[in-house]
Amino acid sequence: MTPIQCITILGSTGSIGTSTLDVMSRHPERFRLHALTASSQVELMLAQCARFMPEVAVMAQETAGRLLAERVRAEGLSVQVRWGVAALDEVACAPDVDAVMAAIVGAAGLSPCIAAARAGKRLLLANKEALVVGGDVFMSAVREGGGTLLPIDSEHSAIFQSLPDDPTSWQRRVQKIILTASGGPFRTRDPMTLKQVTPEQACLHPNWVMGRKISVDSATMMNKALEVIEAHYLFGMSPDQLDVVIHPQSVIHSMVQYRDHSVVAQLGTPDMRVPIAYGLSWPERIESGAAALDFQALSAMTFEAMDDPGHLRRFPGIQLAWETLRGTPGSCAVLNAANEVAVDAFLNRRIRFDQIHDVNRSTLDRTCFAEPVSLDGLLALDANSRAEARQSILRLHG
Repeated sequence: MTPIQCITILGSTGSIGTSTLDVMSRHPERFRLHALTASSQVELMLAQCARFMPEVAVMAQETAGRLLAERVRAEGLSVQVRWGVAALDEVACAPDVDAVMAAIVGAAGLSPCIAAARAGKRLLLANKEALVVGGDVFMSAVREGGGTLLPIDSEHSAIFQSLPDDPTSWQRRVQKIILTASGGPFRTRDPMTLKQVTPEQACLHPNWVMGRKISVDSATMMNKALEVIEAHYLFGMSPDQLDVVIHPQSVIHSMVQYRDHSVVAQLGTPDMRVPIAYGLSWPERIESGAAALDFQALSAMTFEAMDDPGHLRRFPGIQLAWETLRGTPGSCAVLNAANEVAVDAFLNRRIRFDQIHDVNRSTLDRTCFAEPVSLDGLLALDANSRAEARQSILRLHG
């Protein structure tokens, strides 16, 4: 009989969090909830507490936490409500917790992810930014804690499923990793018209249902830049062993090319419940709720080179992945901070879509730093990079 796993979900009100709850609800005999966490969506968190009855609910923001506590008491729910960064860290490393779904968007998820890693938890990493920012500091925490790090991003889950079981053989057997990218909503758009793109247009992904920030990242292809960086740390591959190809149908989620030039790929419908179910049940497989892939309904699977001149003009940010990986350690954290600030500014109509890359480029060029060797150092670098990114935005308006 499979033991019941106790789960904490960091970021339960986002798309990954809600999909995780959906998968878990299909297998009540396998999973129970310790904690749900969110930033500020009190009403959705209240509804999740009423339906799934976690032991603890944590809001990152104090005002939201106090409001949730009032609502939970009024509803008569037996859920402990807490708030703040320390509470996030504590539910990520609580003694009874077996696995942590890390789905907080952005660098805000770094601290609880490192807390879970140091505690030796099975860490299901859907928050690519935590690894992009954390880099070697994050991976050291995983090694020191002795836990298991499982990727949940569809691309990295596909790579993990396509690699040999023995990680010590990866460098010997693998020639390169190929991440696929849909190309987002502007794959065929005239690059000269991108300055006219609205937040609403950028958030309309052709294949995936995602939050606003990651949808914009997909539209700029910065999500793929961050995924290249994440793949470097997850799988120990050099920048030269990482490649990207555009695959508009999002059926092949990524590929591994071996030394003999054979290629192993993972295919499936574009539904995040598939990698979530795999991470929750690994090394087994359970029902995810996603539809099966119907090969007879596929009209074609096509591929386009990322280095096509048109794509390079549409998506200049993708090249920053290899640049930062080859740069001073910490450069990836600078890029992530700049991008978070730039995307927020675009969504709030303070900069144009095509200026997101300008902010990222300027922040990388102007931020001075030493290699961060601790969580505090990473957080300081993140804060300094955000300040520089905000200055870059001001210069655009100057």
